[in-house]
Amino acid sequence: MNQIRFLSLSSGSSGNCYYLGTDTYGILVDAGISARQIKKSLAANGIAFESIVAVCITHDHADHIRGAGYVGEKCGIPVYTTQSILNGMNRCYAMTQKIYSVGRPILKDTPFAIRDFTITAFEVPHDGTDNVGYRIEAGGRCFVFATDLGYIPDRVADYLQQAHCLVLEANYDMAMLQQGPYPYYLKKRIVSRSGHLCNNDTAEFLATHYHSGLSHIFLCHLSRENNTPELACRTIEERLMQSDIVVGRDVLLAPLPRNTASELYLFPVDDAVPCYSQMRLF
Repeated sequence: MNQIRFLSLSSGSSGNCYYLGTDTYGILVDAGISARQIKKSLAANGIAFESIVAVCITHDHADHIRGAGYVGEKCGIPVYTTQSILNGMNRCYAMTQKIYSVGRPILKDTPFAIRDFTITAFEVPHDGTDNVGYRIEAGGRCFVFATDLGYIPDRVADYLQQAHCLVLEANYDMAMLQQGPYPYYLKKRIVSRSGHLCNNDTAEFLATHYHSGLSHIFLCHLSRENNTPELACRTIEERLMQSDIVVGRDVLLAPLPRNTASELYLFPVDDAVPCYSQMRLF
């Protein structure tokens, strides 16, 4: 293994899907877009769909699982998540192909291995049937995904602070949401502690929990109606600057596109970072 590859295929309320791979194979975090779109975006970056060996699901909302049944059952790719999430996925209207044989139940806070990847699911506060983020380590690089959460409890913060590369939600700008067209009940859901993170909350967390090992911050799940990439980045960059953390000098900050693939990010392998010693093997 010479490098780790990261690619966001889609990141927003219409669909979420992320690729993390080595030179020869990879995994998906969520599959909220069609298998056709997944294949097309991977191919555009020189990645064969046939090299995907697993899908890890964060929760059972449609924008995270729409393509998971087909990718799993029809393409024979194992789908890893908690049993509660698997049950919720099969009840979801948006996943017409249900999961029967490829489900691989996992436990929170219990590391398991998929080839070179050491993966730990951790609980996050959201309003799915069950909800997890993922800590994924390979080649000495630690990637942490927290795509949907209403706030950041201390236990979640512990995982986020382990990241070299952090994929973290910055869903909405408070003023845009309050002044926007959403009905009151939806606004209330979004701002609740089981809803989504706003730009200011994400900025405050990053400014107060930054560490020198954090090299990349990827902002995910930006709302189309209640946020813009420019506003999210400006809010976070200005708050980081107040703590003498300079984007471009101390850390890279990048918003992930809502409906299209991002650029392909390449990370050299670094064996200096230890892996978990106890894990569940599949």
